[in-house]
Amino acid sequence: MTANPIFRGAASALITPMNANGVDYPAFGKLIDWQIEQGIDALVIAGTTGEGSTLTDAEHRELLRFAVERIAGRVPMIAGTGSNDTAYAINLTRYACEIGADGLLVVTPYYNKATQKGLIAMYNAIADASTKPLILYNVPSRTGVNIEPATYAALADHPNIAAIKEANGNISKIVETAALVGDKLDIYSGNDDQIVPILAMGGTGVISVLSNVMPKETSEICHRWFNGDTAGSAKMQMEYLPLIKALFCEVNPIPVKAAMAAMGWCENYVRLPLTTMESAHEEQMLALMREMKLI
Repeated sequence: MTANPIFRGAASALITPMNANGVDYPAFGKLIDWQIEQGIDALVIAGTTGEGSTLTDAEHRELLRFAVERIAGRVPMIAGTGSNDTAYAINLTRYACEIGADGLLVVTPYYNKATQKGLIAMYNAIADASTKPLILYNVPSRTGVNIEPATYAALADHPNIAAIKEANGNISKIVETAALVGDKLDIYSGNDDQIVPILAMGGTGVISVLSNVMPKETSEICHRWFNGDTAGSAKMQMEYLPLIKALFCEVNPIPVKAAMAAMGWCENYVRLPLTTMESAHEEQMLALMREMKLI
């Protein structure tokens, strides 16, 4: 863990409430306030869970601006500014810095992919253009490209590259990365079923889908660990595993949108090519949520 992390604990990879007319800003504002009241440690806006890839440029910028103003410094605001077009990612990163984002979440380039050399060049170019710290987001199941441990090590000395959101699912690779980068980069779990294992390797927290539904509890998993209650942290991790699995039984954010709609936070609306949850899966997830008294 670095001396000055962007955040420590749980950040919600926040959904973007939408309807057929666009972003539902009244619902988004209420959701931001509730997350902060529940004790979330940071908020990530317009990432994968926020459907950033199907926001228009105007929507993306307005969503970030709205979030900065609504959060108003109460917790760190991390803007999703990654793209498979490096020039666009640079422009969006500059905009997010100008409006007051506290950090940037920058995904690896999807579809066109990249070599490790290309990843180093891309991340250095974006970091050079930024005035705020970057979190490198590795999710090869969605992008088709993996950031190798040696690549993280090559990027770790850039002053604007601060952290990793690691969702490759490979604990051995994450251990290798932790050994190479030491205290130069913070490591956040990008998978809710690996919060405690990554904390055990010196991780700094999680960027979470689960915390959309359970912000207080997801943050508590981390803070129990930090406060020395490792057994309690691990118990919570295992207790919430059925819900975590339900939230990923279809492509994220399809299930979490359905879950948040059932809790009354938004319409159950996702943009194509995503479609709403299959009814059999939804029934199983909602039954579990009723057992947990979430609805």
